[in-house]
Amino acid sequence: MQIVPPPGVTRALTIRSIVYATGSGVFQAGSAVFFTRFLGLSATQVGIGLSVAGALTVLGSVPLGALVDRYGARRTWIVAGVAEALLFLAYPLAGSFAAFLGVACLLAVTDLLTGTAKHVYTLQALPPEERVRALAYQRSALNVGFTAGAALSGLALAVGTRSAYLTLVLVNGAVLMVTALLIARLPRVTAIGSAPRTSAFAVLKDRPFLALSGVNGVLQAHQTLFGVVLPLWTLSRTDAPAVVVPALFMVNTVLAVAFQVRASRGSETPAGAAKALRRSGFSVAAAALLLGTAALTAGPLTIAVLALGTVMLTVGELTQSAGAWGITASVPPENRRGEYTGLFRLGGQAQQSLAPAGLTVLAVNTGGWGWLVVAALMLVAGHYAPAAVRWVLRTPRLGGVTEDDPVPTLATVR
Repeated sequence: MQIVPPPGVTRALTIRSIVYATGSGVFQAGSAVFFTRFLGLSATQVGIGLSVAGALTVLGSVPLGALVDRYGARRTWIVAGVAEALLFLAYPLAGSFAAFLGVACLLAVTDLLTGTAKHVYTLQALPPEERVRALAYQRSALNVGFTAGAALSGLALAVGTRSAYLTLVLVNGAVLMVTALLIARLPRVTAIGSAPRTSAFAVLKDRPFLALSGVNGVLQAHQTLFGVVLPLWTLSRTDAPAVVVPALFMVNTVLAVAFQVRASRGSETPAGAAKALRRSGFSVAAAALLLGTAALTAGPLTIAVLALGTVMLTVGELTQSAGAWGITASVPPENRRGEYTGLFRLGGQAQQSLAPAGLTVLAVNTGGWGWLVVAALMLVAGHYAPAAVRWVLRTPRLGGVTEDDPVPTLATVR
């Protein structure tokens, strides 16, 4: 039961996640090859295009969340899902950098919209005690699907023809269309009530929640540490062989699939979410110290230290995710979940823009002492997380709460 969800909405959402992630994994694993060898773009053009598209998600996170609140999570999810599928099918027609940039930007917007709508639908369709667990099942399913998709992508890359590269995109476009049909089969949910009309960015005035988003963004840097910094550090600053890197990725995937649901226990309340965020900061800090130590060891000991650092980094990933879900599931007003979900994601999106370059310079280019700074940063973020949650609970949210909204208690957040 830690991997297979119970029947009902939770299982339907989990199945959709596996299908979606399989198609996405097929494309993501071979996207660089498709962009450069099929579309004929340079690596610099691809990097610029994806960076511009990523910047749009930072700007659009809050207004797109408001769009979900206005038109409904399920309806928005279906429309955005179909649009995303059609845009992927249009990728092969992008015969210039300008066309590629346009498709990439539109895809970034639709992907953000589908992600926000999915999250809000999950929270609306399930009772409070089941929400975080359902999100954990979906995250486990995503890991399974991404792994399966990456394996299938390897077949196309092994063939190495233009037709094979084209298959990467067409398969993902078809899978996205299937997932849109699966979304349409999900039950409708009754809206709590429309939120009062305000500026699309009015929610940014909620400074306590914005600060909590920033703390969560710092903790979410485990993504960059694992996906970007760890491979570079392992290959350039330790004596571990290159084959260790995919093995570390496999360790992370197996642990995430097996323990994400278990790690989410107790995070359904603000108090539990605060504790999860604190554990995440301390775990990632321990991982940073271990990974930095790997430059001082040799042979099998280096591999063991890297493996233990990966385990601690994964613990940080699982607990940060659980804490973030607990906050978005229990704190925002029911009629502004989309806006507040978008606001909470700002910290993570800022991290995705700044952390790859910043953490690489700090951890790798310093030769190792920068890992101490990374560890200190994570300790501070983890230590401050409960205080940030208490600040959020002391202040009313934009639009207030309805009579049926549970009001979190402040005394239990420590």
